[in-house]
Amino acid sequence: MNLKEAFRYQNKLQSLLDEAQGILDCDANVTKVANTYLRHKVMPEAEDETVMDVAQTEYAEQITDVARFMLYLLEEKSRLFAAIRKAKDALDMDMDSEVSLNAARQSIARTFKRMNDLRSSEQLLSGGGTGYRFNAEGNQISYCCDVKRVTTINYDRKVIHAALSKLNRQADETSNRLDICLVTSKVDYTVPFDVNASFAEAFEIYLENAKN
Repeated sequence: MNLKEAFRYQNKLQSLLDEAQGILDCDANVTKVANTYLRHKVMPEAEDETVMDVAQTEYAEQITDVARFMLYLLEEKSRLFAAIRKAKDALDMDMDSEVSLNAARQSIARTFKRMNDLRSSEQLLSGGGTGYRFNAEGNQISYCCDVKRVTTINYDRKVIHAALSKLNRQADETSNRLDICLVTSKVDYTVPFDVNASFAEAFEIYLENAKN
């Protein structure tokens, strides 16, 4: 498989781990509850009756196997991580660093694009201003006036525009290189079950292999 497929399978293993852990985290799944109705105490002729609570999962009788399956998935995830690390080391670029750096480039580019799109403007705010004056009787009264608001950019647009163009070009070039690495790399890992397998299917395959 290539790195792109390996990352997808990595997510698959994690989703199976989460599902297994969800089963084990529910007390109703990992315990049996017996309710005994003590009818004989109130009616000597009646017999006590014990009723078991209904299990919350179809795996109620396989909880130990589910726990083992979860440990197995963890081991598979560790093996896949090691194979991915080996594949990355064989690349002519530090993929993790480039991904992080490219994310920073794209974040800065978004800020610069917003600045690049800003324009100087002028608007009249009718009645937007207030003040005080004295009237003929010498009393202080408030009044309203229009406000002319002028907004101008406070930076060199040419510098921002040039930097934006350079960042976009670098980000695109790096993204293309990363895409090529994802599909041309070789990850030495054999999948234990199909990436589209359900939890039930993966668990069944695990149980079959565990018997052998």
